[in-house]
Amino acid sequence: MSFALYGVGLLVLIGGLVYVAVLTHVASHWIIAMVIILVGAGLMAAVNNTKQRDPR
Repeated sequence: MSFALYGVGLLVLIGGLVYVAVLTHVASHWIIAMVIILVGAGLMAAVNNTKQRDPR
């Protein structure tokens, strides 16, 4: 899978979670913290799954 596909999926996931959090009246500082954590975890997963493998 490509890094761009992971990025788009991550944006859709974060957008949906932020929408639900706003609808349930979660405080904005918790939403921001959630977004920062999800972006970090998503980037680590995307890099780990799309990095070039060493040929053996």
